[in-house]
Amino acid sequence: MSSRPWRQQKEVFEVYQRLTRMLAPHIGLYFVVMAAFAGVTALLGETQAAAGELIVVAALLAAYAASALRRRREADRWLKEIMDSMDQATRDSTLNCPLPLVMFRPDTDEVVWSNDRFLRLVGGQERMFDTKLADLAPAFDSRWLLEGKNECPDEVDLGGRRYRVFGDMARPSAGNEENLLATTYWLDVSELADTRDIYKATRPVLAVLLLDNYEDAIKNQDEDIRSAMLSDVVRRLTRWAEQSHAAFLRLERDRFLVLFEEQYLADYKEEKFSLLDSVREVVNPAGIPATVTIGIGVDGDTFDELYRFANLSVEMALSRGGDQAVIKNRFTFEFFGGRSKETERRTKVKSRVMASAMGELVADASCLIVMGHKSPDFDAAGAAVGVCAIARMKGVPHYILRDHVSTPADDLYDRVAAMPQYQGVFLDSQEAMLRADSRSLLVVVDTNRPEQVQNRELLDSCNKVAVIDHHRRAATYIEGADLNFHEPYASSACELVTELIGYLMETTDLLPGEAEALMAGLMLDTKNFTMRTGGRTFEAAALLRRAGGDTGEVRKLFQTNLNDAVAKYGIIQNAKMYRRDIAIAASSHSVGRVTAAKAADELLNIAGIGASFVLYPEEGRVVVSGRSSSDTNVQVILEALGGGGNAAAAGAQIPDKTVEQVLAELHAALDGYFDGEDSGEPEEA
Repeated sequence: MSSRPWRQQKEVFEVYQRLTRMLAPHIGLYFVVMAAFAGVTALLGETQAAAGELIVVAALLAAYAASALRRRREADRWLKEIMDSMDQATRDSTLNCPLPLVMFRPDTDEVVWSNDRFLRLVGGQERMFDTKLADLAPAFDSRWLLEGKNECPDEVDLGGRRYRVFGDMARPSAGNEENLLATTYWLDVSELADTRDIYKATRPVLAVLLLDNYEDAIKNQDEDIRSAMLSDVVRRLTRWAEQSHAAFLRLERDRFLVLFEEQYLADYKEEKFSLLDSVREVVNPAGIPATVTIGIGVDGDTFDELYRFANLSVEMALSRGGDQAVIKNRFTFEFFGGRSKETERRTKVKSRVMASAMGELVADASCLIVMGHKSPDFDAAGAAVGVCAIARMKGVPHYILRDHVSTPADDLYDRVAAMPQYQGVFLDSQEAMLRADSRSLLVVVDTNRPEQVQNRELLDSCNKVAVIDHHRRAATYIEGADLNFHEPYASSACELVTELIGYLMETTDLLPGEAEALMAGLMLDTKNFTMRTGGRTFEAAALLRRAGGDTGEVRKLFQTNLNDAVAKYGIIQNAKMYRRDIAIAASSHSVGRVTAAKAADELLNIAGIGASFVLYPEEGRVVVSGRSSSDTNVQVILEALGGGGNAAAAGAQIPDKTVEQVLAELHAALDGYFDGEDSGEPEEA
């Protein structure tokens, strides 16, 4: 039986003892005083009077002892009656419990006793001795009782009904663990659970469908081809919406709204949003396929909130390259698709608008502080220098965050710091916090994730923030920025900053050293203009060349010493192939981020390798560098490990794990990526 009645009896007895001690007078002190008086009387020579007093004291003491003994016996009898009545009440309440009740041994799962209601629950068995509870209720797990909990965390299915199970366990004294006894009460919540399931299944889900390359697909096409393509796409969208009996509405020429019930969302997930592939089958005569972006809002309290979630999902999908589905709830994002290569869809109009907004923000700021991601590379450092060039022309005090730690950008920083115009520009985190005020502008370059910036406290403390980045957006990103120049189709952050410079200042106003810093970032992220390059990339490079940037001087920044070269080829030598065309090199010792990145790049020059990953330990974490020259999207793969980047170059930093553990996680992420392509599994972040 449960240990609760025995605890109640013990508590009653303890209360009785405390009351007895509090209320009982200290009679013994009185007898001592009277005996003392008798002694004083004897010392005064009154021996007869003293003898009489002692006789009276002895008589009173005997009477008190008899009275105390009688009261103690009455109290013991009263306490026994209470305990007996509690035992009887406990037995009666157990036998007549209105809920199904079963007692069992949690260590052996052996049923000890149950009431009639539980017998009827499991089919009316008459005898349950030597019966295992798991045989009667296979879905029941008693581990929560051993963990000290009083309620089963999950509902239990039994006999076509659903139950919430409550219970307690009698814990015996040490050394008697085999006598553990659990008592459980089964509450039927079938109707409530069914109502809850119906409510969840019928909750509204709002989706926004966007033909994200509408202009590119119909550009320079005849009217009949345009009409046919659009009609074909709309027919596929309508057929997809009909699967969930949804309300389908066209908002604009390239934007649609779909409203359906949540019960159909699981089917869409399971089929990996086949609408993406279906729309891609519509191809114009020039060979450009139509693509659609799906933004879905779930778990909103109002339709307005659902619509806001859906629009945020669309923005997130577009920032990651489009042609994918994104689900937004009140807590996070969930991604599906996004494995296709990005195609450049940028306009100079946006760059001009962003340049104008950036110029106003810089002009209104009391000072400008620039920081990149943790352990900044040439792209982050070059972009920071370019932003400082804009601030210099605006006459605004400007600073670059540089803590006293080794980074891949140290050579570039040292070269810039030697320029007269950059004396006193570099600050550490503490100095930057002191410089910042309510009108300071913080510019974050080459990252959009708050957990990856150089100093999170500085980001949280600044009222005005601008973000300039080219990486695809992840589930976490810097929200509420005053300016967000985010172009995942750009080759580098330096390319975006160069475009801003082209609108905000004359080419001759850009210092040669600043132009070379920006060019270094361009060359780093494009692998010397061989990867992720577009027409805008070469336009930016031409502008920097006209500003005095010397490619020969920039090349010196990429030179490596003999030890690093040996380390790089040592990494390549230990590389192993995995699955299709994936090369993975795991180093048991630190090799440096630059060396690892160069090794990953070098692996792509080997025939038969389409993607490469290099892993190495560094200061309590494992760093992973991923590169791709094929259709393999390394960003999607490394997002599963908490990293990010873009389709061709990505990285991750995993703390508190060994290289072997991260290698196993990378294998699992690769398996999930390639198996997901075949089976339709979603990619989540």
